[in-house]
Formats: sequence, C-alpha cells, structure tokens
Amino acid sequence: MTATDAKETVETLVDPSAATASERIDAAVDRGALVTVFGRCTVDYEGRAASELGPGDRHVMLKPDGSVLVHTDEGQQPVNWQPPGCTHEATVTEGSLRIRSLRSTPEEELVVTFESVAQVSAFAIEDQRDLSLSGTEEDLRQRILADPDLVEAGFTPLATERDTPAGAVDIYGEDADGRTVVVELKRRRVGPEAVGQLSRYVDALERDLHAAAGVRGILVAPSVTERARRLLAEKGLEFVSLSPQA
Repeated sequence: MTATDAKETVETLVDPSAATASERIDAAVDRGALVTVFGRCTVDYEGRAASELGPGDRHVMLKPDGSVLVHTDEGQQPVNWQPPGCTHEATVTEGSLRIRSLRSTPEEELVVTFESVAQVSAFAIEDQRDLSLSGTEEDLRQRILADPDLVEAGFTPLATERDTPAGAVDIYGEDADGRTVVVELKRRRVGPEAVGQLSRYVDALERDLHAAAGVRGILVAPSVTERARRLLAEKGLEFVSLSPQA
C-alpha cells in the first residue's frame, strides 16, 4: 500500500515486499530524500572494529548528506550509525531487504538486513539552514560566469538558458578546443535523474547541430550518488564538483 500527500512531499509504503521497498528506497536516496525504514532487522558493522546486532524491531534513517542512524526503542542515541558522506544501496538478498551503507575513508560498512518491513517513508525536505548554506542554482551559474575556469581551463560560456528540443540548457559554451559544451547545474547532491536530463540535452544538441565531433556534457553539482557516477561514465558524460557558494 502506498500513501502520498497532495504536494508529493511524502511517500509511505506500508508492509511492502522486499523488492518494492528496495526499489523505492534507492529511488528516494537518488533524488535526495530523507528515508526512514521500520521493521525487524539485524545490523552488521565492519570497519575500524566489528559488531553484530541480533534480530529486533528498529527504525533506520538515511539522510541526504549520506549519514545513517539505527534506533531501537530505548535512548536518544542510535545503536549504530555512519557519518555524512556514505553511499547507500538497497538490494534484495535471499528474499530479505538489505540496506548497505559504505564509507570509503576510512573503509567502513554498515549492513541492515530486514526479515520484515513494516513501513518505508521518503520525505522531500527543504531546510532553511541548508538553503542558506548551499545557495541556489542561480548563485552557481553566476559563480561560473564570473570564473569559467571553475568548470575547466579554457571553458567559454556563450549563452545561458539556451533552448534545445529537450529543454533549456543551463550554460552553453565551448571548450579550449572549440567543442560544444553543455553544462547542467544542480545546487545539491544529485542522482541518476540529473544524468538522464543532461544526456537528453546532449543528444538533442547533437541532432540539432549535426556535431560530427559530438557534444560534451558536464554535470556541475556539490556531489553525486554512486549510481549517478556510474551512469555518467556509461554515457561518456563528465562531473565537476562545485557548490553555489565559494
């Protein structure tokens, strides 16, 4: 069962199958939602030490900044957690939902395996503190226009909001070799949806310009998910890590 409010800011699944829960969790994480999962699970940690937590009813929270918290019915502190910067992936293993949070430096892995899932919720959140810190896409655009080398040395912006059959390109320009470059701007961490958007712009411009050398596509954002990074590589697109504010 699924419940979504009129503004589509909250999505809730009640007693979902492991496959449905996995699909929705990955999609929500990719679009930068805050995800909570409640059910009966075990928790395993490997890293600077190792720990195992046997079966129990727990509340797991996956935050857009990459942190993860595992709460029981006691106390205000989580029994397991990972800091910001982790990547999350939900899969189905032997019929059970498995959420894996991986940290690269230092190498740490937190795995939560649900034998049953009572509820999954995804919240599209906007926080004034976050907005103040991260700025807007227009701030990011102006920062690049003032210093195009932030994208790459020799990049020359030629137009903003350039129309294509697939929509308006944030920044249209040329690289140092004169190749057409499409720059898609995002003010926060993004997933595969942003890669798909950039790919459509590139394809549309290649058809429109009959560009024999092809059109380069560059996604500019503070960070991307691992799934987005893999998709960028598959499609031959590029990523530049840049925040709206210096």
